[in-house]
Amino acid sequence: MSADPIVIVGGGHAAAALCAALAEAGQGGRVHLVSAEHELPYQRPPLSKSFLKKADETIAPHKATAWYAEQGMQTHLGDPVVYIDREARRVLLRSGTRLAYQHLVLATGTRARTLDALPPGLLNVHVLRDADHARSLRIRLSEMVASGRRLTVLGGGFIGLELAASARQLGLDVTVLEVAPRLLGRSVSASLGEYVLAHHRSMGTEVQIGVRIEGFELQEGRLLSMQVNGNRVAVDELVLGIGGVPEARLAADCGLVVENGIVVDACMRTSDPAILAIGDCAAFPIAGGARIRLESVQNANDQARTAAATLLGREEPYAPADGGTVTNFPADHTTRRGERQQLHSVSRCRRQTAVCRVGQRTAGPHDVAQVDRGRFADESGFSGRSFDPFEVAARLNLLPRQLRSVARNPLAIHISGA
Repeated sequence: MSADPIVIVGGGHAAAALCAALAEAGQGGRVHLVSAEHELPYQRPPLSKSFLKKADETIAPHKATAWYAEQGMQTHLGDPVVYIDREARRVLLRSGTRLAYQHLVLATGTRARTLDALPPGLLNVHVLRDADHARSLRIRLSEMVASGRRLTVLGGGFIGLELAASARQLGLDVTVLEVAPRLLGRSVSASLGEYVLAHHRSMGTEVQIGVRIEGFELQEGRLLSMQVNGNRVAVDELVLGIGGVPEARLAADCGLVVENGIVVDACMRTSDPAILAIGDCAAFPIAGGARIRLESVQNANDQARTAAATLLGREEPYAPADGGTVTNFPADHTTRRGERQQLHSVSRCRRQTAVCRVGQRTAGPHDVAQVDRGRFADESGFSGRSFDPFEVAARLNLLPRQLRSVARNPLAIHISGA
């Protein structure tokens, strides 16, 4: 093993992408990959979709076990880091193993947000964040189909809605409860949120928005009911889909700066230059001095590339794949009832235009509307906040007539640098 080891902590997409980038640079022999999970890094998006619906589907690792061995990487699975000794540059694993590092990379992701009013371990309350959660939930959903029980999902974000759609496709009665005034309020515009709401209701899902959750009735380790808008609502099984919390406890315990995630610079370095952070757990700077976290596959890929450059002694500050400067959200996608919606960032591109593409899953772009960079950033009012590309183009009178019907039934949305 190299005398200049790189220890990567985490088992998600960012960790996998960093391993791949270092292997490509011929540096795999320096890498220790440490994960609390017993699996090698795997694809997580299917966990709320096809994995729940197919009893024989297995998790899909990013790379096979043999690949890590071929690259000279050492893996430590099911053996999480419990302590970081910054002065000695060592980490302690739960097994007692100590690993020295020249550089440490925290790719710890997020953990599921829970409710203080619900004690941990309730038999019929679930979260979905990893493969173990998905396996357990798949078994429970199958049992529910046989017994005719109802699923309640608290939260109208991507995970909650994807899970609700999967459960409906299995034949379950599903209720989605969202305390916000609309679905996907932090991710998409009001018009797209309304489309998603109508879509789920058309599937037969009961969706209630703007609800008040006023209390919980517990008995013998189970949640019996919830008080919703003054009414008692019986609960067979509940899934909490109320977002994630950045997994920054290791960073905080060793004295790194933490503020809604692990604070990093544009090269992914934390307040200790020997320690980097990438992916969902990293709070990074953007134009204007703000700092944000992004939970997306594209962000994990981009930050892994930046981190690899930093580890190899190059200064390549984080930038989205299109070469612009992030002003909103990098690419991600979600699937609901067979529809795939892909959301990309609005960037201040180095060239003069941004491109809005509307496309089918199996076809090329339907059409292209070009948006002048200055007008988009300065006149549209969408820069720096959630947006609907169709709404943007319509406001700028740039949506071709033939795309109107597609805009009412969005399958794929793509904004990138021209």
